[in-house]
Amino acid sequence: MPDFRAFCTPANREPAEITLSSDESHHLIAVNRARVGDTVVAFDGRGAEWICELISDPPSSRGRGTMADKPAAVLKVRFAQKAKPLPYEITLGQALPKGGFMDAIVRKATEIGVARIVPLESERTQVHLDGERSDKKIEKWQVAALEAAKQCGNAWLPEITPVQTASAFMEGARGHDLKLIASLQPGAKSLKTVLAAFSAANGHAPKKVLWLIGPEGDFTPAEMSQSQSCGFEPITLGPLVLRCETAAVYALSVLSYELQNG
Repeated sequence: MPDFRAFCTPANREPAEITLSSDESHHLIAVNRARVGDTVVAFDGRGAEWICELISDPPSSRGRGTMADKPAAVLKVRFAQKAKPLPYEITLGQALPKGGFMDAIVRKATEIGVARIVPLESERTQVHLDGERSDKKIEKWQVAALEAAKQCGNAWLPEITPVQTASAFMEGARGHDLKLIASLQPGAKSLKTVLAAFSAANGHAPKKVLWLIGPEGDFTPAEMSQSQSCGFEPITLGPLVLRCETAAVYALSVLSYELQNG
């Protein structure tokens, strides 16, 4: 994979040249130190990629001027390609953790290749977002996802939905082959057992899977009961109590591995 990647939204699907935004130009030139003649993969976050050559290296993008003062980097398109999507689709429903852990969860989920991230407020969530504050957080998470996609070569950016309550999300969660919830309760099944049962009943592995991960302190008994009434399978993540950010990465990793090798 070439070293340099840049996000873009070209006006048409077959551009001869791509002009990057000031933010992307600054990141490419000042942060990553790309220079004229370097190969750059431009991508739109929906699977389209353009293999390009950097033909305009604006000097002021290396300085400390304001973004408005910085000319845009220009890429000459050599050829286009379409990245193949994963053969499965994972949605992460994540109860909001404290501090900056949601940023890390978004980054890791993007690296693992989730299709959608749904931030949730549950009964034990200590972070509550309203209006403008919620919008700013979503923008921040979208930036985190973009940075992670550039780093790992993911051509598909996950959709990050508005914040909603865990209860409403459970009730409205439809269109999934399998709905899972991480659980510390006795009787929770292993992921391998549930996937094997699905494959035996349907003749194939699930294509669309939803993982629900709780906050610090986990979901309440009432929420766990509601999840099961809404068709969620309680899944154990092992004998140890994991922090919520660890649980998210662990759950997504083992699910992704099983689906890739199922």
